[in-house]
Amino acid sequence: MRFSEEIKAYALSLGFDACGICRAGDTGEEKRYMQWLSEKCHADMEYLERHVEKRLNPVLLVEDAKSIVSVALNYYPHRKLPSHVPQFAYYAYGKDYHDVMKKKLEALFRFIRLRFPDVRGRYFVDSAPVLERFWAARAGLGFIGKNTLLIIPQKGSYFFLGELIIDKELDYDEPLKLSCGNCRRCLDACPTGALEKPYWLNAGKCISYQTIENKGEIEPALISCLQNNVYGCDICQQVCPWNRFAVPHNTPEFFPSDEFLSLDSEKLKEMDEEAFRRIFRDSAVKRAKFQGLKRNVQALDKPAQK
Repeated sequence: MRFSEEIKAYALSLGFDACGICRAGDTGEEKRYMQWLSEKCHADMEYLERHVEKRLNPVLLVEDAKSIVSVALNYYPHRKLPSHVPQFAYYAYGKDYHDVMKKKLEALFRFIRLRFPDVRGRYFVDSAPVLERFWAARAGLGFIGKNTLLIIPQKGSYFFLGELIIDKELDYDEPLKLSCGNCRRCLDACPTGALEKPYWLNAGKCISYQTIENKGEIEPALISCLQNNVYGCDICQQVCPWNRFAVPHNTPEFFPSDEFLSLDSEKLKEMDEEAFRRIFRDSAVKRAKFQGLKRNVQALDKPAQK
């Protein structure tokens, strides 16, 4: 077995659901990315304007980078919140994925170092300017859907992505020759029109941005479009035909607590900061902070703007 295959096999043994490897280099995405920024589709996420050159070329992140090992970890839940209560995006049901993914990537890097002690590299989970979906597609894990998410054939899109960039030549996988074809269910289903065209997301219109990244008030015109989403949104994934193949994950850290699954509108309205810290202590929901979540809860109660 070639070492590249050993890496992928070890990644699966760590609990990852998919692993692929591609050559590091310039993405060739500069024109498209700069246009996306120039049209302010990143809203007020100013960090997306920084280190653009590194975002487009990972060789600038890891000196003499040769290979990118991309991994995917399923987060589709076993148990879900009842449909009538305020909804949290599935990715936020359990513990913060950053911590879980980093531990697994660290173990994968140690495995590589056992064979090549002098190898240099870094691993990332939303922790650096890396176009993770681009590299996952380049490594053959899946293809980019019209909703801008990575779709893994026969598995769907409910996956966290991570990368390990190293200065070692490996054997490389080929990108998949697949696409969404004529399907446009995600574009038609998006309640705010955030998917302005295939493969093009205007973050400022996105419910996930408005309820998580937005530090101000939710756009009044979008409040009536929240559709009971209090933290994030999965609509463009829920309607995707590929997600009929989604199966529940096998990662204990992502199992939601009974207290989380008991949350309803009244409990969220009555929640104080102490309860917020207790329930979401290890959760990605911390990113919205207590005040952000309360803002979202209040927004769901506001009458639609005429």
